[in-house]
Amino acid sequence: MIDVVCGVIENEGGRFLACLRPQGKHLGGLWEFPGGKVDPGETPEAALVRELMEELSVVVEVVSPLTPVIWAYDERTIRLLPFRCRIIRGDLHATEHEELLWCSPENFHDLPWADADLPILRELAPAPRLALETGN
Repeated sequence: MIDVVCGVIENEGGRFLACLRPQGKHLGGLWEFPGGKVDPGETPEAALVRELMEELSVVVEVVSPLTPVIWAYDERTIRLLPFRCRIIRGDLHATEHEELLWCSPENFHDLPWADADLPILRELAPAPRLALETGN
């Protein structure tokens, strides 16, 4: 199992940062919360700070963990470790993604999300406000 972190970044307006995976890569064309693999000997929080600097050119403060998600893709199983965080320095730049979008919980269902992110979306916007189903 591979440990992967993701940053659930909320802005002052209550919107969350969604990132579009590039076409031609694993899960290309789907939206996700940004992050990446935890390196050996690295804490999940340190991995998240590193990954978000690499992917978005920002420094974040890790605020609190959300519920981990175990997800089996055809080629691998991941343990997705989501954390609420906020940007404390830098300007967003999409270096690893095709597009960045600030999205309100009411509009999560308008985007095709990576399946492993769906439980996080439900935690952020629980029913009945939002009903997300696997396979979007």
